[in-house]
Amino acid sequence: MPVHTARAVRSEPEPDQAARVRLGASAATPAAVMEHLAGDPAVMVRAALAMNPATPPRVNQLLAQDADERVRALLARKLATLAPQLSAGEQDRLQHRAHATLIALVEDEAVRVRAAIADVIKQMPDAPRSLVLRLARDNALPVSEPVIRFSPLLTPEDLIALLNAPSSAATAIAVARRPHLNSTVADMITAGEDNAAIRALLENSSAQIRETALDMLIARAADHGDWHEPLVRRPALPPRSARALSAIVATHLLDVLASRADLEPGLLAELRQRLEQRLAEAGPKPAAGTDADATTEQALAEAHRLLMRRKLSEDAVQEAIQRGNSRLAAALLAVAADVPVAVVDRAASLRSAKGLVSLIWKAGFSMKLSGPIQATLAHLSPSAMLTAAPNGGFPLSVEEMRWQLDFLRRIGR
Repeated sequence: MPVHTARAVRSEPEPDQAARVRLGASAATPAAVMEHLAGDPAVMVRAALAMNPATPPRVNQLLAQDADERVRALLARKLATLAPQLSAGEQDRLQHRAHATLIALVEDEAVRVRAAIADVIKQMPDAPRSLVLRLARDNALPVSEPVIRFSPLLTPEDLIALLNAPSSAATAIAVARRPHLNSTVADMITAGEDNAAIRALLENSSAQIRETALDMLIARAADHGDWHEPLVRRPALPPRSARALSAIVATHLLDVLASRADLEPGLLAELRQRLEQRLAEAGPKPAAGTDADATTEQALAEAHRLLMRRKLSEDAVQEAIQRGNSRLAAALLAVAADVPVAVVDRAASLRSAKGLVSLIWKAGFSMKLSGPIQATLAHLSPSAMLTAAPNGGFPLSVEEMRWQLDFLRRIGR
């Protein structure tokens, strides 16, 4: 790790800071002046120097020892962009010094500095392989994850080595999320006991998962409910896998399975018959009552029954609220918005007015429903509720509502 030395205090007067920043950023500034600026008391001056492509290697070496990690991170990012040419077999003296400075920054004690390098080289096809491997083995996730997920230089053998000797608890998850993951590497993840990594693998639609591995995961999935949705939504799901899943997944996921466009008509008919049978076995919903009258499964079954009959409307949600059945109201909102009911529950438990309003928008309902939903599910007072825009529409932008929905999905993973 570098030793971050204190800068000497000078007694001579300094030009104003803005002028010194311009000097630090200029390619025309003499090397001797740049070396003087490397000890400037103003971090903005040293930052300008760190970003300047014309800063000499000797000055870069001084900045690599800077006490402020922000300066070192800016320097690391600049040098990382030069990594391919610095790794050339024949280096001149200046290139050699720049390469040595970059290697020192890879060992920097500040995660921010190492992460800056990882962010630059994560998708470089010609980055130094030794540098990529060093960053992939870093024990800080912000450093290792981008490289593990995206570097084209990591081979299946490299990924297997990372799985065999993980640098952090999240190494396997990072590997599982890698685009177009090789089936051999996927086999190693599916054979393991890291349930979060297996879920990440299942959610990775481009990962190559062998049919035998998929069958094995489905056999284990009865004890892992959080695998069910990504399994149901896997692309190119084999018929045998679809049948096996239909026996274990919840009703709302069976509905998703029975609605897939890529399954054969005969299998779809079989799945829809099983769905209708399950809905019938759930029995009719009581006409009135409280949350105790229905489990989540029963509420979802009722919501899907209404959806199939084209009766899942804003009025149906209002009626459930008026009966005091918040469990059914949450299920109706989830099914209409095409999200797991856990997402609605998450918004309610966070008392997120923005999250609930975004779910109402996603469901295709109007802001008229927002007050009852916020009061019933999140128990918000009128003063805490999000109200309609002056024109009666939604008070949030589409981008904001999409962000809210994405956030609610991500925090449950």
